[in-house]
Amino acid sequence: MAEASLGQMIGPAVVLMGVAVVAVPLFRRLGLGSVLGYFAAGLLVGPSVLGLFSDAQSILHFSELGVVMFLFVIGLELRPRKLWSMRGQIFGLGLVQVGLAIAVLALTSATIFKLSVPVAFIAGAGFVLSSTAVIMSVLQDRGETASSEGQKSVAILLFEDLMIVPLLAVVAFLSPVSHTQGGWAEIVVAVAALLALLGTSRWGLNPFFALLARTRTREVLTAGALLVVLGAALLMDAVGLSMAMGAFLAGVMLSNSSYRHQIESDIEPFRGLLMGLFFLAIGMSLDLSIVAAEWRLVLSMLVAFTIAKGVVVYSVARFLGSSNHQALHRTSMFLQGGEFAFVLYAAAMSGDVIGSRENALFATIVILSMALTPLLMIAADRLLRTEVSMEGIDTARDLRGRILLIGFGRFGQIASQPLLSRGIDLTVIDRDPARIRDAGRYGFKVYFGDGVRLDVLRQSGAREADAIMVCIDDPKDAMRIVELALHEFPQASLLVRSYDRGHAVELIRAGVEYQIRETVESAYLMGAEGLRVLGFAEVDVEEATADIRQRDAERLSEQVQGDAMSGRDRLHIRPAPEPLSGPSASK
Repeated sequence: MAEASLGQMIGPAVVLMGVAVVAVPLFRRLGLGSVLGYFAAGLLVGPSVLGLFSDAQSILHFSELGVVMFLFVIGLELRPRKLWSMRGQIFGLGLVQVGLAIAVLALTSATIFKLSVPVAFIAGAGFVLSSTAVIMSVLQDRGETASSEGQKSVAILLFEDLMIVPLLAVVAFLSPVSHTQGGWAEIVVAVAALLALLGTSRWGLNPFFALLARTRTREVLTAGALLVVLGAALLMDAVGLSMAMGAFLAGVMLSNSSYRHQIESDIEPFRGLLMGLFFLAIGMSLDLSIVAAEWRLVLSMLVAFTIAKGVVVYSVARFLGSSNHQALHRTSMFLQGGEFAFVLYAAAMSGDVIGSRENALFATIVILSMALTPLLMIAADRLLRTEVSMEGIDTARDLRGRILLIGFGRFGQIASQPLLSRGIDLTVIDRDPARIRDAGRYGFKVYFGDGVRLDVLRQSGAREADAIMVCIDDPKDAMRIVELALHEFPQASLLVRSYDRGHAVELIRAGVEYQIRETVESAYLMGAEGLRVLGFAEVDVEEATADIRQRDAERLSEQVQGDAMSGRDRLHIRPAPEPLSGPSASK
């Protein structure tokens, strides 16, 4: 019996992983993105096509943990001070966009589709709640999360997550079968739970992870990180708030922790798997029978809702100071409904505010909008793309040189000087036309080429080069170049600029012969100068610098073999000062 039940669990997992590993790379290769690949794979194995899975809702509920963990990771990137500085955007930009969008979508539903006012309100409010999973995945893939426009999108999403609470309260008020008793008591409980979470996160999590770190066991830290995420989510869910919001707040409180990077690396594999499962479940949930039976209504509502919401998002963006390009870019991301719409529609159906037909219809429209978002964004990117003039710029083609230098920014420019001073035959490529033109003004010959492409590396002479110097500032692209070079050009020595210690460890594990962190040498020099300013003899300065170099190299070696906490004893740490003794202790 145990073997049979185990097989029943493994079989579906194998099917899901199988369709995902086929569909996602295929869709990415076609330029359609991984999210659409997951949607398509889920639709294929779901009840509407092959019927391999009949209970998509159960999988969807479980996979929402991926969204929860995603918000936790985003919280780790936003320190409390940064979040506080965004309060104007969250409660200003977010409130204006969400409020206007609900009003316009409800009006559209009532006037065009003749829905009653309560049903029109529910339909519009659900579609206004954009998909945090889709938008944050896109922002992260593009590296725009920390940009000004990316932060505005994050602020809007945070406000939309907060809005689920008052919207559910409105559903309870509209329900003819269950008006909430003791509503103020529930609000007090929710606020108390929120304060308890913030207090525990602020004063309890650092000591908690310090205790776990003393075990020097990686899996214990991983279990602790999962416990924090799931515990925060469970607490918020128990008092009727958003699970994702609870995880996000826990992440924000941990963002100043010295364990932040370790926690993030521990959570990342689970987050990625569950996010993929979430998108698969969304695809499974699409009921093609509803689309076939009421395709005219589904299509017309999808178009009307998308246009109405798009007009609001664009108008608000322009009114609050965004450029036309920025407004259109944001609009293309927020055209869809999101995962919280399913929660709102389900609550409205259980309260008899809407019927089962309306619930299925509205949910189908939201799913279709989520599936279409990657396509709409691709189309928007192509329409908004401004062609960069390539006049006067030579593309890398049939080049030869003893050293191929990739990336001619501030780091690559300095790294090139010793080589050029000795007359080394140096080939330089970069993918920024403006930077190439600037280099030309000073007499440098730089060719246009993207080093992450194998054909460009071949045309740039990587096959004949004695060494390849990777001087770009993008860790992900640097790793792609390293992987290509190690596999295709083994004769060339690899010298790579690393972004930080974690990136350095990753490069060493990949087999890079030489890497250097981009700020380490300047930091050594500044620390040494600090000793000189204080009057230390030159021999002491040199001895201290040599000691630090040795300690850093040994610690890095231990981290390559272990984890981020390995070699911690190599650090010189200034302990916190002892508190002043009180009168009672001064006997």
